[in-house]
Amino acid sequence: MIRVGIVDDHAIVRTGLSQFLSDQVDFRVVAEGASGKDALEMARGGELDVLVLDLSMPDQSGIDALAAIRTRCPDLAILILSGFPEAHYATTLLRQGASGYLNKECDPEEIAKAIRTVALGRRYITPQVAELLADGMLGGSGDRPPHEALSERELQVFLRLAQGETVGHIAEQMFLSVKTVSTYRSRVLEKLSLSTNSDLTYYALKNGLIQ
Repeated sequence: MIRVGIVDDHAIVRTGLSQFLSDQVDFRVVAEGASGKDALEMARGGELDVLVLDLSMPDQSGIDALAAIRTRCPDLAILILSGFPEAHYATTLLRQGASGYLNKECDPEEIAKAIRTVALGRRYITPQVAELLADGMLGGSGDRPPHEALSERELQVFLRLAQGETVGHIAEQMFLSVKTVSTYRSRVLEKLSLSTNSDLTYYALKNGLIQ
């Protein structure tokens, strides 16, 4: 029996997915949550085999939650189920420890297949993501957006700045010093060839990284 946890801030998504998975003979949904904090608490509980995690959540993004969970529960399989297309986040999050990445528009049967795959300790790679990974390995980075070159911490800081958070608030939420966050901000601006926080917001919206 594969024990599954679902974290998504939309109740209708959680309910529908939970009902579908519960109808599978080899799944048992043991926990549901709506925030990054819920995700971390569920992971710490140690009763999950697979955590299905959304990216857009009110208190903490799925990217932040992924980083925190990977630090504390490195062996937990985490399947990202997001409304963002694969091209926006998939390769970055796989590099940062996600076990798989699916767009919410996929067929429910594919979600079940992905959960079974990652529960075995393997990665679940869709054909679309495989193509993105292959492009990166073959050096086809000329067409890749600059944000894919950001490190995990840089990406976290970038997305928080793009959504209007101050350096001080980011430092508090990420348990970093203001000086460290400011350094990350400077690196992000340099890598993206931008100048201001407003530029970061515009870039993120233009590239579909925030809603």
